[in-house]
Amino acid sequence: MSQTTDPVSYDWLPEGFQVREIQTNGVTISCAWGGSGAPMVLLHGWPQTGRIWRHVMPELAENYTVVVPDLRGSGASERPADGYQKTNQARDMRGVLAALGLTGPAVVVGHDIGAMVASAWAAKYPEDVAALVLLDCPLLGEGLRGLMDVTSGGMWHFGFFAAPEIPEMLFDGHELEFFRWAFPAMAGKPDAFSDDEVALYARAYTGRDRLRGGFGHYRTLLEDCDEVGKLLENPLEMPVLAVGGVHWENRFGDEMEPYVKRLTKIVAPSGHFVAEEVPGWFLENIARFLAAETANSHQ
Repeated sequence: MSQTTDPVSYDWLPEGFQVREIQTNGVTISCAWGGSGAPMVLLHGWPQTGRIWRHVMPELAENYTVVVPDLRGSGASERPADGYQKTNQARDMRGVLAALGLTGPAVVVGHDIGAMVASAWAAKYPEDVAALVLLDCPLLGEGLRGLMDVTSGGMWHFGFFAAPEIPEMLFDGHELEFFRWAFPAMAGKPDAFSDDEVALYARAYTGRDRLRGGFGHYRTLLEDCDEVGKLLENPLEMPVLAVGGVHWENRFGDEMEPYVKRLTKIVAPSGHFVAEEVPGWFLENIARFLAAETANSHQ
């Protein structure tokens, strides 16, 4: 039996956007959308919600119909017990676009876990994706396997979050304490997020049920690496922009080269949270990338 979240506040929603609850693929996805033009889908990561895009949504909506879902298990979306495989979450997003009446390939932008969903979407349903932007995240497959391997200098949290029940038990009652450590550690500057901003994200993952929804994204990663890694034996043909932060720089982009035919790599002057830390830089560089690819497609 799945659980549905209490609504997470949308008081951050920019003017001109509206919210819709969409039932698709056996789950209810909460989604903000606005603007006009070809679809652009913005996918957040963990431990955040669609709120991460608030600074960039208005300008993007001048040229695109901007769609900002909360992933299953996160924010105001439903928290089912399963279905967190990244190709299945791509099906969630396909259903969101269909429910909104949006057709044609979309520009898909993903950060962190959202980038994993985005790359799985592009690998499984390449006809859906006009261009792909991946923020500070490796491709599923060998790149992510390397990042998960703590014996080779990988990151500790992947295995811990994937363990059944243990992280919920240990984080319950300590969510804000952990977030106050994690956000400065991952950001480019320790003061990139105010205490109030960190508390907003912590509330979205407070309690064992909300924590379980977030950790669900990690509990399928080995399966995701196998499935999407196999799909990527046929390299992606759409243009891909890989954006690294100051911690990892171009590591993830370099690892993508065998799997992406049209790859652009850049490093943001920020930590992990590119769209929040340097929104102006993000907007400038995504516009430059999309304009260049549009020009190339007309040659």
